[in-house]
Amino acid sequence: MIKSVNFKNRANTLAANLHFPEEFDESKKYPALVGIHPAGGVKEQTIGLYAEKLSKFGYIVLVYDSSYQGASEGEPRLLEDPAVRVEDARCAADFLTTLSYVDTERMGVYGICAGGGYTLSVAQTERRFKAVATVSGTPMGEAVRSQFGVEVPVSELIKSLEMVAYQRTAQANGAELMYVPFVPEKFEDINEQTPDMLREGYDYYRTPRGQHPNSKGRFLFTSIDKMTTFSVFDYLGDFLTQPLLLIAGSKADTRIFSEQAYNFAKCEKELFIIEGATHIALYDVPEYVEQAVNKMVEFFKVL
Repeated sequence: MIKSVNFKNRANTLAANLHFPEEFDESKKYPALVGIHPAGGVKEQTIGLYAEKLSKFGYIVLVYDSSYQGASEGEPRLLEDPAVRVEDARCAADFLTTLSYVDTERMGVYGICAGGGYTLSVAQTERRFKAVATVSGTPMGEAVRSQFGVEVPVSELIKSLEMVAYQRTAQANGAELMYVPFVPEKFEDINEQTPDMLREGYDYYRTPRGQHPNSKGRFLFTSIDKMTTFSVFDYLGDFLTQPLLLIAGSKADTRIFSEQAYNFAKCEKELFIIEGATHIALYDVPEYVEQAVNKMVEFFKVL
């Protein structure tokens, strides 16, 4: 059973789905999970697929469209603001505590792709989340500053920030908003140099495989100034004390980020590598999703 709900992050109302266990009984208490979607994604895509599967194992699972995106409120549209994304997850925890059938001492959080990065970030200070899991986790700040583990020169990052400053000035004086695609917008945009993550991202987000009308697959260019200095890893070893599960594909371009998170974390932790899987394959390919979900179910027994 899925129920459409909403909750607030300050002035913004966020659209969300609650996934319920089979034979749900409102008089009972259930462990609950918050799921955080990838950048450019929405609750009906991969995060919802995982929610549907996890709920069958006895969890209440809340997934939502982040502020400025999907069916949620917020202007300007398609802003990718890491600080707000983290606060969205806190507000999701707030909402769960208002539900009589949620055991508020048994709440966890999971995220996919950028949602995994935000999961690692929020769990460092949101102590209501007692267990933390990521799938193809990709911290946005670290991803901006390093292309799949290869550092981008600071001089190049500064050039990007100067372009953002120019664009903000132009917009303040009436220019149209500028958007950047997360994945190629057309098949013709793909070439031999296109990383597997982006190549497969096109197939997931731009074709019937995973596309959704609320998922635009692009972000506001002026988001870059907010992403560039956002860091997940700086205090990970100090403040993330909850049990941690990191799931990555053996062939994923982004596997490096899960490995880095594992090395930074000092809590009880596990890095689970799914052989043969790429970053996007973990979104919806049944043989890989089932392995990931089964591992998460085993892990979330700590709740």
